[in-house]
Amino acid sequence: MNEWIIELGKKIEAMEEDQLNDWSSKVYANNPWFTKENVKLALDGWVHMLRADSVNEWLSQYKITAAATPKNIGVVMAGNIPFAGFHDMLCVLASGHKLKAKRSSQDELLPQWILSLIKDINPEVASRVEWVERIENVDAVIATGSGNTARYFHYYFAKWPHIIRSNRTSIAVLNGEETDDEIRSLGKDVFTYFGLGCRNVSKLYLPVGKPLDPILRVLEDFQEMKIHNKYSNNYDYNRSIYYLNQVPFYDNNIVLMKEDAQLASPVGVLFYEFYTSINQLQLQLAGNQEKIQCIVAKKNLMDGTVDFGQAQSPSIADYSDGVDTMEFLLGLN
Repeated sequence: MNEWIIELGKKIEAMEEDQLNDWSSKVYANNPWFTKENVKLALDGWVHMLRADSVNEWLSQYKITAAATPKNIGVVMAGNIPFAGFHDMLCVLASGHKLKAKRSSQDELLPQWILSLIKDINPEVASRVEWVERIENVDAVIATGSGNTARYFHYYFAKWPHIIRSNRTSIAVLNGEETDDEIRSLGKDVFTYFGLGCRNVSKLYLPVGKPLDPILRVLEDFQEMKIHNKYSNNYDYNRSIYYLNQVPFYDNNIVLMKEDAQLASPVGVLFYEFYTSINQLQLQLAGNQEKIQCIVAKKNLMDGTVDFGQAQSPSIADYSDGVDTMEFLLGLN
Protein backbone atom coordinates (compact mmCIF):
# COMPACT_ATOMS: atom_id res chain seq x y z
CA MET A 1 0.00 0.00 0.00
CA ASN A 2 2.87 2.36 0.69
CA GLU A 3 5.32 1.23 -1.99
CA TRP A 4 5.23 4.80 -3.32
CA ILE A 5 7.32 5.90 -0.32
CA ILE A 6 10.23 3.68 -1.34
CA GLU A 7 9.84 4.77 -4.98
CA LEU A 8 9.98 8.39 -3.83
CA GLY A 9 13.35 7.76 -2.20
CA LYS A 10 14.64 6.17 -5.40
CA LYS A 11 13.36 9.09 -7.47
CA ILE A 12 15.10 11.62 -5.23
CA GLU A 13 18.34 9.62 -5.37
CA ALA A 14 18.21 9.47 -9.17
CA MET A 15 17.60 13.19 -9.53
CA GLU A 16 19.63 14.94 -12.22
CA GLU A 17 22.05 17.63 -11.11
CA ASP A 18 20.38 20.18 -13.40
CA GLN A 19 17.00 19.57 -11.78
CA LEU A 20 18.48 19.90 -8.30
CA ASN A 21 20.25 23.13 -9.27
CA ASP A 22 17.05 24.56 -10.77
CA TRP A 23 14.97 23.89 -7.67
CA SER A 24 17.75 24.93 -5.30
CA SER A 25 18.04 28.31 -7.04
CA LYS A 26 14.31 28.95 -6.64
CA VAL A 27 14.36 27.83 -3.01
CA TYR A 28 17.38 30.00 -2.19
CA ALA A 29 15.70 33.03 -3.79
CA ASN A 30 12.70 32.47 -1.50
CA ASN A 31 14.80 31.83 1.64
CA PRO A 32 18.56 32.58 1.66
CA TRP A 33 19.05 30.26 4.68
CA PHE A 34 18.21 27.35 2.35
CA THR A 35 21.46 27.13 0.41
CA LYS A 36 22.00 24.55 -2.31
CA GLU A 37 24.35 22.67 0.03
CA ASN A 38 21.74 22.52 2.79
CA VAL A 39 18.96 21.44 0.43
CA LYS A 40 21.24 18.69 -0.92
CA LEU A 41 22.17 17.63 2.62
CA ALA A 42 18.52 17.37 3.61
CA LEU A 43 17.74 15.39 0.45
CA ASP A 44 20.59 12.98 1.13
CA GLY A 45 19.15 12.42 4.60
CA TRP A 46 15.75 11.59 3.12
CA VAL A 47 17.26 9.24 0.55
CA HIS A 48 18.73 7.30 3.47
CA MET A 49 15.48 7.35 5.45
CA LEU A 50 13.38 6.25 2.47
CA ARG A 51 15.40 3.15 1.66
CA ALA A 52 13.29 0.00 1.53
CA ASP A 53 14.71 -1.56 4.69
CA SER A 54 14.18 1.63 6.72
CA VAL A 55 10.64 2.20 5.46
CA ASN A 56 9.59 -1.43 5.92
CA GLU A 57 11.01 -1.58 9.45
CA TRP A 58 9.28 1.69 10.33
CA LEU A 59 5.84 0.75 8.98
CA SER A 60 6.00 -2.81 10.33
CA GLN A 61 5.51 -1.34 13.82
CA TYR A 62 1.94 -0.33 12.93
CA LYS A 63 -1.25 -2.01 11.81
CA ILE A 64 -2.10 0.08 8.76
CA THR A 65 -5.45 -0.60 7.13
CA ALA A 66 -7.38 1.52 4.66
CA ALA A 67 -9.68 3.83 6.56
CA ALA A 68 -13.36 3.52 5.63
CA THR A 69 -13.47 7.29 5.48
CA PRO A 70 -10.06 9.00 5.41
CA LYS A 71 -9.80 11.90 7.85
CA ASN A 72 -8.84 15.43 6.93
CA ILE A 73 -5.66 16.24 8.83
CA GLY A 74 -4.67 19.88 9.16
CA VAL A 75 -0.92 20.40 9.36
CA VAL A 76 0.86 23.67 10.13
CA MET A 77 4.28 22.97 8.69
CA ALA A 78 7.59 24.05 10.17
CA GLY A 79 10.05 25.91 7.94
CA ASN A 80 13.21 26.34 9.99
CA ILE A 81 15.30 23.91 7.90
CA PRO A 82 14.75 22.35 4.44
CA PHE A 83 11.94 19.75 4.34
CA ALA A 84 11.12 20.34 8.03
CA GLY A 85 7.43 19.64 7.37
CA PHE A 86 7.90 16.60 5.16
CA HIS A 87 7.81 14.00 7.94
CA ASP A 88 4.32 15.10 8.98
CA MET A 89 3.22 15.10 5.35
CA LEU A 90 4.63 11.59 4.91
CA CYS A 91 2.92 10.26 8.03
CA VAL A 92 -0.49 11.65 7.05
CA LEU A 93 -0.30 10.09 3.58
CA ALA A 94 1.17 6.79 4.82
CA SER A 95 -1.67 6.44 7.32
CA GLY A 96 -4.23 6.79 4.50
CA HIS A 97 -5.59 10.20 5.45
CA LYS A 98 -5.98 13.47 3.54
CA LEU A 99 -3.58 16.36 4.14
CA LYS A 100 -4.67 19.98 4.41
CA ALA A 101 -1.38 21.77 4.99
CA LYS A 102 -0.47 25.35 5.65
CA ARG A 103 3.11 25.70 4.44
CA SER A 104 5.62 27.90 6.21
CA SER A 105 6.40 31.16 4.41
CA GLN A 106 10.05 30.14 4.85
CA ASP A 107 9.54 26.85 3.00
CA GLU A 108 6.74 27.07 0.45
CA LEU A 109 8.55 25.53 -2.52
CA LEU A 110 10.09 22.30 -1.21
CA PRO A 111 6.76 20.72 -0.17
CA GLN A 112 5.41 21.55 -3.63
CA TRP A 113 8.46 19.96 -5.20
CA ILE A 114 8.04 16.78 -3.17
CA LEU A 115 4.35 16.69 -4.10
CA SER A 116 5.22 16.87 -7.80
CA LEU A 117 7.50 13.84 -7.36
CA ILE A 118 4.77 11.91 -5.53
CA LYS A 119 2.29 12.79 -8.29
CA ASP A 120 4.61 11.21 -10.88
CA ILE A 121 4.73 8.01 -8.81
CA ASN A 122 1.18 7.74 -7.47
CA PRO A 123 -1.43 10.34 -8.52
CA GLU A 124 -3.98 8.96 -6.06
CA VAL A 125 -1.69 9.68 -3.09
CA ALA A 126 -0.89 13.14 -4.44
CA SER A 127 -4.62 13.88 -4.83
CA ARG A 128 -4.96 13.63 -1.03
CA VAL A 129 -2.85 16.78 -0.56
CA GLU A 130 -4.30 20.28 -0.42
CA TRP A 131 -2.37 23.46 0.34
CA VAL A 132 -4.42 25.88 2.44
CA GLU A 133 -4.02 29.31 3.96
CA ARG A 134 -6.16 28.50 6.98
CA ILE A 135 -6.68 25.29 8.91
CA GLU A 136 -10.43 24.62 9.03
CA ASN A 137 -12.92 21.83 8.31
CA VAL A 138 -10.51 19.18 9.56
CA ASP A 139 -10.74 16.16 11.86
CA ALA A 140 -7.37 16.52 13.60
CA VAL A 141 -4.41 18.89 13.66
CA ILE A 142 -0.62 18.69 13.80
CA ALA A 143 0.95 22.10 14.32
CA THR A 144 4.53 23.22 14.88
CA GLY A 145 5.57 26.71 15.93
CA SER A 146 7.40 28.86 18.43
CA GLY A 147 6.61 28.95 22.13
CA ASN A 148 4.17 31.84 21.60
CA THR A 149 2.43 30.34 18.56
CA ALA A 150 2.17 26.97 20.32
CA ARG A 151 0.11 28.61 23.08
CA TYR A 152 -2.15 30.07 20.40
CA PHE A 153 -2.37 26.67 18.68
CA HIS A 154 -3.45 24.99 21.92
CA TYR A 155 -6.31 27.47 22.20
CA TYR A 156 -7.30 27.63 18.55
CA PHE A 157 -7.16 23.86 17.86
CA ALA A 158 -8.48 22.72 21.25
CA LYS A 159 -11.68 21.27 19.78
CA TRP A 160 -9.82 18.78 17.57
CA PRO A 161 -7.50 15.90 18.44
CA HIS A 162 -4.08 17.44 18.05
CA ILE A 163 -0.32 17.31 18.34
CA ILE A 164 1.11 20.73 19.17
CA ARG A 165 4.88 21.24 19.08
CA SER A 166 6.80 24.25 20.33
CA ASN A 167 10.45 25.28 20.11
CA ARG A 168 13.01 22.73 21.20
CA THR A 169 16.76 22.68 20.94
CA SER A 170 19.55 20.17 21.46
CA ILE A 171 22.52 20.13 23.81
CA ALA A 172 25.86 18.37 24.16
CA VAL A 173 27.40 17.00 27.33
CA LEU A 174 31.20 16.73 27.38
CA ASN A 175 33.32 14.87 29.90
CA GLY A 176 36.53 16.76 29.08
CA GLU A 177 38.22 13.81 27.34
CA GLU A 178 36.90 14.40 23.83
CA THR A 179 39.35 14.17 20.94
CA ASP A 180 39.74 16.83 18.25
CA ASP A 181 37.84 14.55 15.86
CA GLU A 182 34.94 14.28 18.28
CA ILE A 183 34.84 18.06 18.74
CA ARG A 184 34.96 18.43 14.96
CA SER A 185 31.98 16.08 14.67
CA LEU A 186 30.25 18.10 17.38
CA GLY A 187 30.79 21.12 15.13
CA LYS A 188 28.50 19.47 12.56
CA ASP A 189 25.82 19.23 15.23
CA VAL A 190 26.26 22.93 15.96
CA PHE A 191 26.62 24.40 12.46
CA THR A 192 24.58 22.19 10.10
CA TYR A 193 21.70 24.26 8.67
CA PHE A 194 23.35 27.27 10.40
CA GLY A 195 22.09 25.96 13.74
CA LEU A 196 18.43 26.62 12.89
CA GLY A 197 17.09 23.11 13.55
CA CYS A 198 15.67 21.72 16.77
CA ARG A 199 18.30 18.96 16.53
CA ASN A 200 21.14 21.49 16.34
CA VAL A 201 23.29 21.77 19.45
CA SER A 202 22.92 25.25 20.92
CA LYS A 203 24.52 24.63 24.31
CA LEU A 204 27.44 22.70 25.78
CA TYR A 205 27.65 21.30 29.31
CA LEU A 206 31.27 21.05 30.46
CA PRO A 207 32.90 19.66 33.60
CA VAL A 208 34.05 22.36 36.01
CA GLY A 209 37.54 23.51 35.06
CA LYS A 210 37.33 22.37 31.45
CA PRO A 211 39.11 25.02 29.28
CA LEU A 212 37.29 26.31 26.22
CA ASP A 213 40.40 26.92 24.11
CA PRO A 214 40.55 23.40 22.57
CA ILE A 215 36.90 23.66 21.53
CA LEU A 216 37.30 27.13 20.04
CA ARG A 217 40.43 26.01 18.18
CA VAL A 218 38.77 23.01 16.53
CA LEU A 219 35.61 24.93 15.64
CA GLU A 220 37.77 27.32 13.63
CA ASP A 221 37.63 24.62 10.95
CA PHE A 222 34.11 25.77 10.09
CA GLN A 223 35.30 28.87 8.26
CA GLU A 224 32.61 28.49 5.58
CA MET A 225 29.99 29.69 8.07
CA LYS A 226 31.23 33.28 7.88
CA ILE A 227 30.92 33.26 4.08
CA HIS A 228 27.15 33.16 4.37
CA ASN A 229 25.85 36.71 4.68
CA LYS A 230 22.92 36.04 7.02
CA TYR A 231 24.98 33.94 9.43
CA SER A 232 27.77 36.52 9.40
CA ASN A 233 25.30 39.33 10.12
CA ASN A 234 23.88 37.46 13.10
CA TYR A 235 27.37 36.73 14.43
CA ASP A 236 28.43 40.40 14.07
CA TYR A 237 25.20 41.66 15.63
CA ASN A 238 25.47 39.45 18.71
CA ARG A 239 29.14 40.28 19.18
CA SER A 240 28.33 44.00 19.04
CA ILE A 241 25.53 43.61 21.60
CA TYR A 242 27.81 41.70 23.97
CA TYR A 243 30.54 44.32 23.62
CA LEU A 244 28.15 47.22 24.23
CA ASN A 245 26.65 45.53 27.29
CA GLN A 246 30.08 44.40 28.54
CA VAL A 247 28.95 40.77 28.55
CA PRO A 248 31.90 38.32 28.82
CA PHE A 249 32.28 35.91 25.91
CA TYR A 250 34.86 33.95 23.94
CA ASP A 251 35.36 34.45 20.21
CA ASN A 252 37.19 32.50 17.51
CA ASN A 253 35.83 34.62 14.63
CA ILE A 254 33.41 31.82 13.69
CA VAL A 255 31.20 31.50 16.75
CA LEU A 256 30.80 33.27 20.08
CA MET A 257 30.79 31.18 23.25
CA LYS A 258 28.91 32.66 26.19
CA GLU A 259 28.23 31.20 29.63
CA ASP A 260 24.46 31.18 30.01
CA ALA A 261 21.80 29.18 31.87
CA GLN A 262 19.44 29.26 28.89
CA LEU A 263 19.28 26.33 26.48
CA ALA A 264 18.61 28.01 23.13
CA SER A 265 21.28 30.37 21.83
CA PRO A 266 21.02 32.92 19.00
CA VAL A 267 22.50 32.18 15.57
CA GLY A 268 26.27 32.66 15.73
CA VAL A 269 26.39 31.97 19.49
CA LEU A 270 27.03 28.75 21.42
CA PHE A 271 26.04 28.80 25.09
CA TYR A 272 27.92 26.78 27.70
CA GLU A 273 27.52 25.90 31.37
CA PHE A 274 29.68 23.97 33.83
CA TYR A 275 28.54 20.97 35.85
CA THR A 276 30.02 19.25 38.90
CA SER A 277 28.61 15.72 38.47
CA ILE A 278 26.84 13.76 35.75
CA ASN A 279 24.15 12.57 38.16
CA GLN A 280 23.34 16.11 39.21
CA LEU A 281 23.30 17.23 35.58
CA GLN A 282 20.92 14.43 34.61
CA LEU A 283 18.47 15.59 37.26
CA GLN A 284 18.78 19.15 35.98
CA LEU A 285 18.17 18.09 32.38
CA ALA A 286 15.21 15.93 33.37
CA GLY A 287 13.49 19.09 34.53
CA ASN A 288 13.97 20.58 31.07
CA GLN A 289 13.13 17.52 28.98
CA GLU A 290 10.20 19.25 27.28
CA LYS A 291 12.63 21.82 25.87
CA ILE A 292 15.33 19.39 24.67
CA GLN A 293 15.10 17.45 21.40
CA CYS A 294 18.26 15.38 21.77
CA ILE A 295 21.45 15.15 23.82
CA VAL A 296 24.81 14.61 22.14
CA ALA A 297 27.53 12.88 24.16
CA LYS A 298 30.08 10.07 24.24
CA LYS A 299 28.66 6.56 24.36
CA ASN A 300 27.80 5.41 27.89
CA LEU A 301 28.22 8.86 29.43
CA MET A 302 24.46 9.21 29.83
CA ASP A 303 21.36 7.28 28.78
CA GLY A 304 19.51 8.15 25.59
CA THR A 305 22.24 10.18 23.90
CA VAL A 306 23.22 10.67 20.26
CA ASP A 307 26.79 10.22 19.03
CA PHE A 308 28.86 13.27 18.05
CA GLY A 309 28.06 14.33 14.50
CA GLN A 310 24.76 12.42 14.35
CA ALA A 311 22.26 14.95 15.72
CA GLN A 312 21.06 15.90 12.24
CA SER A 313 20.89 12.29 11.02
CA PRO A 314 17.63 11.01 12.51
CA SER A 315 15.95 7.79 11.41
CA ILE A 316 12.54 7.82 9.80
CA ALA A 317 11.13 6.52 13.11
CA ASP A 318 12.47 9.48 15.12
CA TYR A 319 9.52 11.73 15.92
CA SER A 320 9.69 15.38 16.91
CA ASP A 321 9.17 15.86 20.65
CA GLY A 322 9.10 12.06 20.99
CA VAL A 323 5.38 11.94 20.09
CA ASP A 324 4.54 9.07 17.72
CA THR A 325 2.77 10.83 14.85
CA MET A 326 1.80 7.59 13.07
CA GLU A 327 0.22 6.15 16.21
CA PHE A 328 -1.78 9.36 16.65
CA LEU A 329 -2.99 9.31 13.05
CA LEU A 330 -3.87 5.62 12.97
CA GLY A 331 -5.79 6.05 16.22
CA LEU A 332 -8.20 8.37 14.39
CA ASN A 333 -9.49 5.53 12.17
